[in-house]
Amino acid sequence: MPIFGTTILSFIPGWSSEGGQYAIEKTAEYGFDMLEIILPSSLDFDAKTTKKLLADNGIAARCSLNLPANCHIPLYPEQATSIIKSALDKVAEMEGDFLGGVLHSAIGTFTGNPCTKEERIIIQQVFTEVADYANKLNIIIAPEPINRYESYVFTAADEVLDMIESIGKPNIGLHLDTFHMNIEELNFYDPIIRAGNRLKHVHITESDRGMTGEGNVHWDDFFKALAAINYQGPLVLENFSSEITALVGPTSLWRLSKYNSEDLAKGSLAFMRKMVEKWYTNQL
Repeated sequence: MPIFGTTILSFIPGWSSEGGQYAIEKTAEYGFDMLEIILPSSLDFDAKTTKKLLADNGIAARCSLNLPANCHIPLYPEQATSIIKSALDKVAEMEGDFLGGVLHSAIGTFTGNPCTKEERIIIQQVFTEVADYANKLNIIIAPEPINRYESYVFTAADEVLDMIESIGKPNIGLHLDTFHMNIEELNFYDPIIRAGNRLKHVHITESDRGMTGEGNVHWDDFFKALAAINYQGPLVLENFSSEITALVGPTSLWRLSKYNSEDLAKGSLAFMRKMVEKWYTNQL
């Protein structure tokens, strides 16, 4: 069965040592199996202390990284390569085996044009290099396609999968997010089927970033596909409550959320468990 997780954004707007401890404790208290730690772009992150806190609370973890503006791969490939390698070093310090997130571009950086052939060559070169580096550390890297309003580089699963097939490195996978899929994909079934065992990480979130099951995401199609490929990786909640006021601007929560952060997390976890039970039991 898949692993049930949540990101730090269920509890805090960004990583800090104090906030991280709070997020780890709440992750355990709410009944999740794992926490996705979104690494700060400064990489000011004490991996060893965090690893101990996770162990003390009986929680697993994975790390993700969203490239900052000065590491947008098409414009700054050397800086991007450097920060991804440094993030991989942090994962290795935690004895982790995965790095996901928006590793292909800086959120909100645009040229006004589609991604060019020349830009895709640069992106492929960077991922070839960082995949080799990650392989030496026994780490899988999985870029996350995001919607057209946040990036022009990878906005759909096919684009990431095409790159994976072109590069041919076994430790590059796909990180999908249902919020972005709802905008960019034709449906929730086919991208997962095509990905197969290359799907390594999943963000679970509703079309409005609110309570799962109350929006427009076609959850039955989505979980039917996950069960069809026997996906056993993490299902990581990534929705937001305006109760955490520091998230309002960065996540565009311009209306008050219907739920506080605790109810949102617990209710969404219950929904994930229900859908897994429904569709994975049908596959047995």
